[in-house]
Amino acid sequence: MYSGLTAMKKKSVAVVIVSNGPGELTTWVNPVVDELNKINKSFSDDDKIDFTLRLVLVPCPNSTGKEFLVANSWNKFELITKSKSFWKLLIRPHSFSNWPKKGIVIFLGGDQFWSILLAKRLGYLNITYAEWVSRWPQWTNEIAAMNAKVKELIPKKYKYKCKVIGDLIADIKLNNEISLKNKEKHYIALLPGSKKAKLSVGIPFFLEVADHIAEENQNINFIIPIAPTTDKSEYLFFQSNKNPIAKYYRSKIKTIKKFKDSPFDYVIETSKNTKIYLIKKHPCYEILKECDLAITTIGANTAELAAITLPMVVVLPTQHLNMMNAWDGIFGVIGKISVINRLLTFIFKNFYFKKKKFFAWPNIKAKKMIVPERIGNISPREIAREILFLIQNRDQLKSIRDNLSKERGDSGAAKKLASMIVNSIKKL
Repeated sequence: MYSGLTAMKKKSVAVVIVSNGPGELTTWVNPVVDELNKINKSFSDDDKIDFTLRLVLVPCPNSTGKEFLVANSWNKFELITKSKSFWKLLIRPHSFSNWPKKGIVIFLGGDQFWSILLAKRLGYLNITYAEWVSRWPQWTNEIAAMNAKVKELIPKKYKYKCKVIGDLIADIKLNNEISLKNKEKHYIALLPGSKKAKLSVGIPFFLEVADHIAEENQNINFIIPIAPTTDKSEYLFFQSNKNPIAKYYRSKIKTIKKFKDSPFDYVIETSKNTKIYLIKKHPCYEILKECDLAITTIGANTAELAAITLPMVVVLPTQHLNMMNAWDGIFGVIGKISVINRLLTFIFKNFYFKKKKFFAWPNIKAKKMIVPERIGNISPREIAREILFLIQNRDQLKSIRDNLSKERGDSGAAKKLASMIVNSIKKL
C-alpha cells in the first residue's frame, strides 16, 4: 500500500509532492527533488532545512500502475502512497505516518484539485505548478507558471500569487546512450493510442499509413513507443479478423520479432514488408526527440509530443464511430444496442465534432492550429500523402516545431521551483 513507514522520522516540515503518471514523475518530480536536495546540501549545517520528503500518487486515467515502482526505485522519498490509497490517506492520514504540524503540498501532476484537497486536510500550504492553466487560484497559496500566458489567464486579484518559472520538461536530462544510429534516414513515430477503443482503429489504420508511406519513400523508418498499458500481443489482435474494424484495411502484420543489441525491443514486418520498430521504454523522449515528426491519435500524448516540440499530425477517423461495440466502458456496453449505437454516432458526428474547434492539446491551449488535425472520414492514403509532403518540406516542419516551442517555457524551472519551496519552508 505504501513505502517507508518503518523508516519514518518525525521531522519539522513535510514536503509532500502530488503526482500521477510516469511522464510527470520523470520530467517534473525527479528534477525538482534533485534541485531541492542540491539547494539544501549547499547550506551550512546550521542553515540546513529539516524536512521529510513524501510522494502521494493520485488517481488518474492516464496512469499506468507502475508509478509506485518507478518512484520507489529512486530511493528519494521517505513515504510513497499509491493512487488507490489516496482516499484513505485523505480520511485517515495518520494511518500512514506521523505528519508534522507544518508542511507544503506541491502539485506536480494529476488533477490540481487533489493537491489542494490534501493540503487543506493536512493543514499545509499549497504550491501549484501550472503548465497550461491554474484551475483553483483562490485556494492555492502560490502558483509556479510555465510561461506568461498561464499568468495572464489567472484572475487579476490572484495574480500576486503567481511567479513564472519556466518549463520543467526543458530540464530533463536525456540519456545520450540511447540514440538512433542511422542519421541518414527519416524517422516517423506512430502513436495509435493505448486503450482498446483507440487501438481497435489505430493499429489497422496506422499500419496501412506506414505501408503507403514506405511504398513511396524507402528512406523512412517507423517507430512505435509501446504504452505501458499495452502489449505487443494487442497489435496482433487488433490487426486480425477478431477486430471488426480490421476488415476495412489491407495491411497486416506478418511477423513480430525480438530485436537484440538495439534501443528497440521488437520489430514488426507488415505483409508489404514495411518494418516498424517497437520500444517499451517509457517515456522514451530520447528516441522521440530524434524523430522528424509523429502521427498520433488525439489524447494526452499530443501534450507530451508538444512538450518535446515534436511536429505531429493528429488523426481521428470518424468513419468508425458506429463500431462502438469495440469501445471500452459504458459506450462499449450500450453501443451493442443498435438503436443507441446509431443515436450516439449521430450525436458525435453532427454535434460534438462540429462544435469542438480543436482536439490536439497544443491547439486547444494556443487557441489556434499549430499542428495539423485530420478529423473525419479520412483514409490512410490521404494521411500518407500529407506526411510525405511534410517530410519533403522541411521549412513547414521547422515552422511547426518553432510554434510548439513558443508555447512552452524557458529552462531552469526545476531550480526556481525548488527555491520557491525552500523560501516557503523558511516562512513557516
